[in-house]
Amino acid sequence: MQLQPITIYGRSKLSNELHQLKTKERPATIEEIDIARSHGDLKENAEYHAARERLRFIEARIAELGVLYDNSQAVDPSLFSHERVRFGSTVTLNNVNTDQKSIYTIVGTYESNPEKGLISMLTPLAQALIGKEEGDDVSLRLPSGVTEYEVENVCYKEIIFDD
Repeated sequence: MQLQPITIYGRSKLSNELHQLKTKERPATIEEIDIARSHGDLKENAEYHAARERLRFIEARIAELGVLYDNSQAVDPSLFSHERVRFGSTVTLNNVNTDQKSIYTIVGTYESNPEKGLISMLTPLAQALIGKEEGDDVSLRLPSGVTEYEVENVCYKEIIFDD
């Protein structure tokens, strides 16, 4: 399996969340279960059932993040030339029909946040943009039909992540 790129910041954030879950939240929840278990009858013990549910959530999240971490590779996009669209590029697109501009930065799946213009490199839009240069045209098939875009600018801008 090919490793998926992720920014250095994204990989660090992923590692920190995994560490927090494994070393703090899981042990604290196990302790909550033990305390709730000591209160007696487990059938009607809401604290026990809530703690067990929380532990299931934590274990699932650890597994999910572990897979993401194991299948990712930290990449510093500031080291690349951004003459063509690639991982880490910030791209300004102009809709040829409406003259509306959109700005997107291509990031790893874990870091994507379309509302902030951060799109996963696995999205159809990113796939269509990879390798394009300023002035190139891109056609995207959307549910509303085919839309034509012109690549106006390709550059690297440091991403400011909001935690």
